[in-house]
Amino acid sequence: MQSARIAALIPAAGQGLRLGRGPKAYLSLGEKSLLGHCVDAFAGHVDEIVVAVSADMLPQARAHVPEPHVVITGGESRQGTVEKLLAATSADYVLIHDAARPFLPLRVLQEVIQAVMQTGAVTVALSVADTLVQVQDDGGVNAVDRDALRAIQTPQAFTRDLITRAHQHAYAHGLTATDDAALVRQLGHTVTMVTGSSWLKKITTPDDLTQARALERSWNHER
Repeated sequence: MQSARIAALIPAAGQGLRLGRGPKAYLSLGEKSLLGHCVDAFAGHVDEIVVAVSADMLPQARAHVPEPHVVITGGESRQGTVEKLLAATSADYVLIHDAARPFLPLRVLQEVIQAVMQTGAVTVALSVADTLVQVQDDGGVNAVDRDALRAIQTPQAFTRDLITRAHQHAYAHGLTATDDAALVRQLGHTVTMVTGSSWLKKITTPDDLTQARALERSWNHER
């Protein structure tokens, strides 16, 4: 019996507008780019890696995504890009990971792969450490119980059939979401949570990038 195949799908077609330094997937982080770190995290642990980049960045992609990994052109939105990534693989399971999260611990990756084979839908999530408040229109604040809150991270993993159906359903009904697990939940499917890591912080602002560059040497020892 043929074993199930696993693909890592990395949407990297964004323009990095909030960071303000061009497409952030290509920004340097030590001797590699953010995207290069992501690709290396999956290499040797999945059967296939597919990366989606913007059309104008396609000529530069091979410097960050070596053969035999696959590079395709992404869509106009993150959802559109993931749809193209799904169409580019025939793997049984897919792991979808933000290119802006370059530090992916092996422990998290292994637990995600194990969990998706058991449940079919998985997201990485981390408990919220900071005190949270909800600001009212009048300037007042209400405390928010953080015990029940989780910060969603990636990778998120699904059977390819399930996440494909979720995207088709979203497209048909004009639905959008900031992550793929939310689209799966819209189908009424439960999404299992795997404990994330503070290493998986998403690089969004210039301060995030500065901190990531300071941590990069420590990361090489951590993984």
